[in-house]
Amino acid sequence: MNRIGPSEINMWDETDGFYYDVLRLPDGHHFPLKVRSMVGILPLFAVETIDPSVWEALPNFKERVVWFMKHRSDLTNNVTCMEKAGMENRRLLAIVDRDQLKRILQKVFDEKEFLSPYGIRSLSKVYDGKPYTFSLDGQSYSIDYEPAESTSGLFGGNSNWRGPVWFPVNYLFIESLQKFHYYLGDDFKVEFPSGSGKFLNLWDIASELSRRMINIFVPDAKGHRPMYGGVAKFQQDPNWKDCVSFFEYFNGNDGAGLGASHQAGWTALVAKLIQQQSEYGGFYGP
Repeated sequence: MNRIGPSEINMWDETDGFYYDVLRLPDGHHFPLKVRSMVGILPLFAVETIDPSVWEALPNFKERVVWFMKHRSDLTNNVTCMEKAGMENRRLLAIVDRDQLKRILQKVFDEKEFLSPYGIRSLSKVYDGKPYTFSLDGQSYSIDYEPAESTSGLFGGNSNWRGPVWFPVNYLFIESLQKFHYYLGDDFKVEFPSGSGKFLNLWDIASELSRRMINIFVPDAKGHRPMYGGVAKFQQDPNWKDCVSFFEYFNGNDGAGLGASHQAGWTALVAKLIQQQSEYGGFYGP
């Protein structure tokens, strides 16, 4: 993913500061599909922070890590390894380094790209009306921003990862920001939203994203829950308006619930976000 070389497949684009899919053809040729999507955010999920107490309590593990860093530099040079201690002498194992993290987050926190009032979109909004297109073997393929249901019958009308907010990957993204903060500390700050001139540490950003996702379910100042969109019965009928459903995914622009309306699986992660916000003095709601 991070390897640099003219003959190597490399998903990291140093010019753009983002990870892209790479299409490999049967003849061995390959080229990047420069679509800014959730694909470019997923590498941030591969992160683990280890407290010094754990490091010292596992001498065999520590010995193996030290050996690995010493003898397999061909691999450790492509990741952020545990060699350098961070805040309170914690150790970090991650795919992205400090600079890559900042460059990726600059795009993720751009309201014209991934950042919506209700979480992180699965596809950048820059493709709204301006689809990404490429040609192969005489065929033309394109992808554009679709924040709700698909505009085609492909995949049964499910827009999949072309714009909506999905709870499981948003939850993993929030968790990853917390782990990076655990190592980098309060001094590491990024602009949120991008271009706003306001800089926050990663823990505070994770809390803000949690609040945005929680607010999908919470009545606003007019008593409307974003998840029910323009459905009057669910917004106003006293028999229905307080029956909160765990939708499969959500509109990337207005937070309206989409897909299966009683998918009490990954979307139930909102309970964990609420619990965490309460434990750490956070807030949610209008």
